Amino acid sequence: MDSSRQPTSSIHTKGEIKILSLSEAEVRTCIDLRKLLDALAEGFKALSDGRVVNPARPQLDIPNAGYSLAMPAWMKGMHLTVKLVNVFEGNIARGIPSHLATIHLFDPETGMPVCIMDGTYITAVRTSGSAVLSVRELARRNAKVATVVGAGVQASQHLHLLPLVRDFQEIRVFSKDFADAQALASRHSGITAVENLEAAIRSSDVVCLATHSYVPVISAEWVQPGTHVSSVGVAPPGGELPIDLMARGNLFVETRDSFAPTPVGCCELANIDPEAGTDLGAMLLKQRPGRTSDQQITIYKAMGVAMEDMVAADLAYREAKRLGVGQAISL
Repeated sequence: MDSSRQPTSSIHTKGEIKILSLSEAEVRTCIDLRKLLDALAEGFKALSDGRVVNPARPQLDIPNAGYSLAMPAWMKGMHLTVKLVNVFEGNIARGIPSHLATIHLFDPETGMPVCIMDGTYITAVRTSGSAVLSVRELARRNAKVATVVGAGVQASQHLHLLPLVRDFQEIRVFSKDFADAQALASRHSGITAVENLEAAIRSSDVVCLATHSYVPVISAEWVQPGTHVSSVGVAPPGGELPIDLMARGNLFVETRDSFAPTPVGCCELANIDPEAGTDLGAMLLKQRPGRTSDQQITIYKAMGVAMEDMVAADLAYREAKRLGVGQAISL
């Protein structure tokens, strides 16, 4: 027998392995929002630099119910990361979130599973985090008034994050149901619920769209010179962001994939020349300009990329290990 031959994989068994399990509550305790904004900024730089493996996400459609997305990403120094997110709009009537997710971490040298964590909170906070990062980098330095349009999970996360990037004198929230706006405002200190959306937009320095609307929720003509507008809502085939606003401002996106057809890209950007947009990472690397004047309208349209899940999950995992948080489970 040739002793130089390597053993075949068929004689190896995985056996029982221990992995870390993190609940939604544990993930929340392990993500510092200021650190998340900085981690996202570094992630966008790495994405634009070509240091992140971030393949297009496949979508599994469930007729008359919802859809499921697999979102993998990896870069040197981090675990292989795969998020599975299910979007079922009917869940709202059942009293559960429309977006449910888990995130799985694997050792990049062996492929062995390392951690499974709730991804529902991460999906919400990394999405709003990318939008508020755009506020940090693109809004006028003297911005004093912000309006959040929407009253769901994304809007709530925006209200946590916005005070971290500017010293706003007023942060407002609007919903098509004023009672929902009032309820959300009551859960956050110093937030004002407003009924007149047009007046709110016309007097805002920052506008954050966070709805599930299939049609534009604001009019482009309401947006005043110097305003920064962000949009995180995803609702094909339409969408919350007015397409004619693009002609009035400078567009920033996560990646060139934003201009691809859904489910990879943004429905609002489907017929727009990709050269009209600037990757957020390229701007952060100073390869492309950001805001160039106080009269410029800047626009950030997000679709969500797996890099964001990867850096958020990495923060949660490292902090969980440091604190001894989570449960060890066997596979």
